[in-house]
Amino acid sequence: MLSSATKEDLISIVCDLGKEAELIRKSNFKIDFKEDSSPITKADLLINEELNKFFLNTDFKNVISEENSEVSYKERKKWNFFWCIDPIDGTKEYITGGSDYTINIALCLKDRPIFSVVYAPARDELFVAEKDQGAKKNNRKITVDSKTSNLVRLVASKSHLNKRTQDYIDKISLDKDINLLQFGSSLKICKIAEGTAHLYPRFGPTMEWDTCAADLILTEAGGLILNEENKKLLYNKENLLNPFFIASSYK
Repeated sequence: MLSSATKEDLISIVCDLGKEAELIRKSNFKIDFKEDSSPITKADLLINEELNKFFLNTDFKNVISEENSEVSYKERKKWNFFWCIDPIDGTKEYITGGSDYTINIALCLKDRPIFSVVYAPARDELFVAEKDQGAKKNNRKITVDSKTSNLVRLVASKSHLNKRTQDYIDKISLDKDINLLQFGSSLKICKIAEGTAHLYPRFGPTMEWDTCAADLILTEAGGLILNEENKKLLYNKENLLNPFFIASSYK
């Protein structure tokens, strides 16, 4: 497992990279586009490069990243430990000047995260979790709000509120009062972990690097993410696309 010093170094580097991302965000930066037409910025590439340099100096060098060329599953399936990272989660939010973007980092053992960091630089919100050790936000322990009441605080994506999600909300609202909160990036999951929200239904495409780090933070805070078969999300699959899921403060 990672030493205390390595964890501290990683968190320090993430915070420094967050400052760099903020400087870039407030400048007149260039936006490029990848083959799938999704946007990419100097911040994505800088953070990806610096994190990969850091990983090379640890005992765990295998990386799954949105900005790396995909390693074949034939090779990946042999991995015991690996990093799953998204240098900028919420790039669209980032390029429009929004504050709801995050840097996502998770160290995984086989198919589940065991240590993770989610940092929202524009909000100065740092979430850290370790398997069986709980979750923290800005160095204070966090737990989900699992108390049942007639009010359900449901968090949804700012840009992906599709018909199936709306149907899900409408069904719950038949016997519950719904307070709809909107956040971008992994903050949607982290807001459940800290007790701000109760539910986040995701009936649209996400990739493993979008959820992996926040998954552990929510799990260690007392919540969970389940797919439509009521099973935990698994990582380093042959297809890196996540199934639809519901993140919840209720077990």
